[in-house]
Amino acid sequence: MVHRKKKPALVIVAVLTLLCIAPTLAVNAKQERKLRFRQNGEFKILQVADMHFANGKTTPCLDVLPSQVAGCSDLNTTAFINRMISAEKPDLIVFTGDNIFGFDATDAAKSLNAAFAPAIASNIPWVAVLGNHDQESTLSREGVMKHIVTLKNTLSQVNPSDAHIIDGFGNYNLEIGGVKGSGFENKSVLNLYFLDSGDYSTVPSVPGYGWIKPSQQFWFEQTSARLQRAYMSKPAAQKAPAPGLVYFHIPLPEFAYFDQSNFTGVRQEGISSASVNSGFFTTMVAAGDVKAVFTGHDHVNDFCGRLTGIQLCYGGGFGYHAYGKAGWERRARVVVASLEKTEKRGWGDVKSIKTWKRLDDEHLTGVDGQVLWSKTSSGNLRLCMVNKMDLQPISAFLSVF
Repeated sequence: MVHRKKKPALVIVAVLTLLCIAPTLAVNAKQERKLRFRQNGEFKILQVADMHFANGKTTPCLDVLPSQVAGCSDLNTTAFINRMISAEKPDLIVFTGDNIFGFDATDAAKSLNAAFAPAIASNIPWVAVLGNHDQESTLSREGVMKHIVTLKNTLSQVNPSDAHIIDGFGNYNLEIGGVKGSGFENKSVLNLYFLDSGDYSTVPSVPGYGWIKPSQQFWFEQTSARLQRAYMSKPAAQKAPAPGLVYFHIPLPEFAYFDQSNFTGVRQEGISSASVNSGFFTTMVAAGDVKAVFTGHDHVNDFCGRLTGIQLCYGGGFGYHAYGKAGWERRARVVVASLEKTEKRGWGDVKSIKTWKRLDDEHLTGVDGQVLWSKTSSGNLRLCMVNKMDLQPISAFLSVF
C-alpha cells in the first residue's frame, strides 16, 4: 500500500481554520455557562468596587491607621477578596471599575491578572466593568477590556455582538435562569446589565468625568424590552417584568438627591458624577424593570437610597491602594435575590432582593442589611444588624424578610 503524504497546503489551511474558529469557540463556551438560581432559591452577587491594584507587595496602602502601615500592600486587597469569597460563597463576582490604578501599574496586563487572581482561582463566574483609572497604564480602555475577556471564568464581554455602534467598552448583559427543574428553568428571572460609564469628558466645553452615552442607552432600552417580551410571553407568561440590576462605575447625578434622612449607609464625600446629566436614570425608570443600580468611584460613600422606585447604591471602597479614611474599614457589598416558594414546593419568580456590606475587620462584620426590593412592598426596609455576625446569623436574619 502506498502512503500518501499530506500536502503542506492542506495542513496550512487546516491550521488557519482552527485559528479562525478558536475565538468563536471560546465565546460560545462562555455563553454556554448558564447562570441560574441555586436549588435553595437564591442567587448571590459579590460587588468589589475600586481595588486600585498596582504592582502587588511593593505597592503601599493609602489612608490606613499608623499601626497598619508596615507591610500593608495590594496583597491586603487580595486577602480581603479571598476572605469574602470564602465567607459568602457568591454565585457571581462583579468588579465595578478602577480594578487597577493605571498610574502606578507598570504593566497593565500583569496588574489585571493579579487583581482578578482570587476570582479566577475560585472557579466562580465573574465579570468586570471599567472605571476611570483602568486605562492609565500600558493598555487602552479597549485593550484592558480585551485582556479581561481572555481570563479564566469571566463572563465579561467587550461589547454586545448585536450592537454595531456603541460607545465605550464593556457593555453587556447576563440572564439568570430560574432553578433547574422548575417552571422558570428556561426563563431569565433576574437580568443584570453592565455598562461603561466612561473615564473623562471628551467634550472641551464640558469638564469632569464621562457619562453613559445615547448609543449605550439605546442598547439598554432594546435589551430591556427584548427581555421583558420574552419573560411576559408563553410558556409561563408573566404579568410583570423580571427585576433588573445595573452595574457601572461612575455614579449618576441623581445620587446627590439624598440626605442623611433617606438612605442606609454613609455619605462622607461629594458625589463625583459627570457634570452633565445624560438622562440615563430617566431611561431606566422608563424601562420599568430596574430595581437597583450599583456603582463605585466615591470610596468613602457606601449608601443605598431609593429614588422613583430605583435603589441607588455604592459598593464602598474595597482596595487598600485606593484613597479611603483611616479607621473606616474597607468594605464589600453583597446582594441576594430570593425566589418565591410555590404551592407545589417548587420555585417561582423573584420574591425579594436584599443587600448588606461586610467590613474587612477581624470578624468580617456585616452592616446595613436592607431589603432593596420585594414583590409585596416597594418601601426601603432596613434590617438592624449587630456587630461580629458571621455568615449564618446574617443569612438567617435576612431570610425572615
